[in-house]
Amino acid sequence: MTDPRQSPTETILASLPRRRRAEARFRIYGIAAIGVALAFLVLLIGAIGSKGIGAFSQAEIALDVTLDESVLDPSGTRDPETLSTANYRAVVRAALGEIFPEAVSKRRDRRKLMALVSAGAGFELRELVLEDPGAIGQTMRVWVPADDEVDMLLKGAIARESGRFNDKQLAWLDRLEEEGRIRSAFNWRFFSSGDSREPELAGILGAISGSFFALLTCLVLSFPLGVMTAIYLEEFAPRNRWTDLIEININNLAAVPSIVFGLLGLAIFLGFMGLTRSAPLVGGMVLALMTLPTVIIATRASLRAVPPSIREAAIGLGASRMQAMLHHTLPLAMPGIMTGTIIGMAQALGESAPLIMIGMVAFIVDVPQGLLDPASALPVQIYIWADSPERAFAEKTAAAIIVLLAFLVVMNLTAVILRRRFERRW
Repeated sequence: MTDPRQSPTETILASLPRRRRAEARFRIYGIAAIGVALAFLVLLIGAIGSKGIGAFSQAEIALDVTLDESVLDPSGTRDPETLSTANYRAVVRAALGEIFPEAVSKRRDRRKLMALVSAGAGFELRELVLEDPGAIGQTMRVWVPADDEVDMLLKGAIARESGRFNDKQLAWLDRLEEEGRIRSAFNWRFFSSGDSREPELAGILGAISGSFFALLTCLVLSFPLGVMTAIYLEEFAPRNRWTDLIEININNLAAVPSIVFGLLGLAIFLGFMGLTRSAPLVGGMVLALMTLPTVIIATRASLRAVPPSIREAAIGLGASRMQAMLHHTLPLAMPGIMTGTIIGMAQALGESAPLIMIGMVAFIVDVPQGLLDPASALPVQIYIWADSPERAFAEKTAAAIIVLLAFLVVMNLTAVILRRRFERRW
């Protein structure tokens, strides 16, 4: 209890040590909270990175293939259609038989031997022949992707004693390693291919293209509509119960779960309007509905941050309210508007629930070339791979998450740079 005989100054001086100790404890609590958050972030990124880093490399096997004309082009016409439908798997089988002649006598051994290379090895040879038909008749060394189980074995994710391979297969792999016919190369297919049932052939190019077209549609729709809506509400709309109701609903829409927008897109864009299912156009329209409240709120906050004196000075010099807004207020608010838009687009990039609702969860092999082509999206591709039973797809899932996080970091970093570069302090 304070001594009544003490002066106010003495009372304040007596309480200073206690207040300083309380301030020091508060700082310690804050630093500890930040440390815990950073520790969990590092743990999360480390877990994803350690699991997904292996997907950026792929085991390959060197085969000395003979592109026999009697197998690939018996007529000798070099017709692309004939070359596309040729039996390239027989060429791969013959090349393996040259390395392991003892394995071609029994059908079971031939099947086990072929299981060491990817089912897409024949497609690699087909692309080589279609690109250069003059290679037919030649013998050349070609590196083809190994099977995903072999890849996991060489990376140490599968033990030799796991039972996935029999003794003959392990001996064949050892011999390939001794002869220098196995290598680990950067997995360009992961960035240049679409989805596949074979993990070693699956890539994210189709998903990235689908996300790009969907985000492009989202930006074209949400940015102008959001900015114009915010300008009207902030600069021209009268203050009454109707505008108050609109503002409340906009703020509420920003907090609505994303799957609700997916249900809305399913009912309106697909059910009522009959648009193409699983198309980036529909996905972008759904994402635009979800992003629109964020753009409106960010734009209004940026317009409100511009000092009223700038508007008043422009109007005092004879400008109309529209001219003052277009020539003065809007340019000064544009850095904040762009920042809010980029953050909204980054949020849309990471959404999967609304896209799943409109059918973008389908298995799409081809890379989409337009807004109406069937496509997936990067978050949905992660969801599809995470549900796959193959062990190699778990690695691919983590790698795709790394790519998605990289895109999100770049977009958020761009927003921060724009804000710091063009922001004005009043």
